[in-house]
Amino acid sequence: MKPPAELQKAEQRRAFRRRLLSWFSRHRRQLPWRADRDPYHVWLSEIMLQQTRVAVVRERYPDFLARFPSLERLAKAKIADVLAAWSGLGYYRRARALHAAARLLAERGGFPRTAEELAHLPGIGRYTAAAIASIAFDQPCAVVDGNVERVFGRLFRVRKQDMWQVADELLHSRRPGDFNQAMMELGATVCRPKAPLCGQCPVFGWCRTRGVVTSRTRSLRRKISIAYRLIIRNQTVFLVRRENHKTLMPGMWELPQMRPAAAEPALRLRHAITNTDYQVSVYRARKANGVAGRWVGLAAVERLPLTGLTLKILRRASLI
Repeated sequence: MKPPAELQKAEQRRAFRRRLLSWFSRHRRQLPWRADRDPYHVWLSEIMLQQTRVAVVRERYPDFLARFPSLERLAKAKIADVLAAWSGLGYYRRARALHAAARLLAERGGFPRTAEELAHLPGIGRYTAAAIASIAFDQPCAVVDGNVERVFGRLFRVRKQDMWQVADELLHSRRPGDFNQAMMELGATVCRPKAPLCGQCPVFGWCRTRGVVTSRTRSLRRKISIAYRLIIRNQTVFLVRRENHKTLMPGMWELPQMRPAAAEPALRLRHAITNTDYQVSVYRARKANGVAGRWVGLAAVERLPLTGLTLKILRRASLI
């Protein structure tokens, strides 16, 4: 396809890039992984940001990096320790893929510089490979994520199947990493899914929709009620391990489940995983009632790979 009419001339594309990058230099968020362009830091942040909100990653990234400050340290770590550090970020397959990729990279002596090579690593697809290559190595690789899709859809009414081509046409060849981050930043902070801040948009002059938001059918989410026993004894908590064949969070540690009781729970909270919203009730108990598990000291419990919900419950109960 041809570029949108607004961008068919080279001077129009240069003006677009200039406006966008000027805005980005003034308004970019101060995020911990933007402190440098170390490929390990860029890779780690991109994997964390897959399907996880920036606010959550901003909180967890420094702790994970402190525990595994280098590719070599991560590669040598036990998977249980990596999962424990990942607890609370969700989608634990990413942590397993991260660990597997770290071992491969350590064996080869570091990161490849091209998106094509990066895409062969576990847990890295087209977008993530392009993001790492452009940000860490200044490779001229355009990116298209959900934020960029929304910006292109509103600005130029581009069809989804044509967005990568448009992104390639627009990319700033000398500053690809900054340009890609600026596009994503624009979608995340200005061209938002709801109530876009059109008055703050640096490229509003190119916008065909003028901020009109097309309504979409909301995806149906399941609602499930679950209950857990919270069993505390002498500064230890009783935990059970999820079976390795489980689809979600295999091998992770959690509180023992139970049937909801008639009594008032000690805690109520909400939790969301993929397309399911959980209404969670937590009941204090004295015994494990024959359930196979182990007692873990509260001072050491965060060293285990806990499910995000278990971590949330223990924090809500002020036990850690």
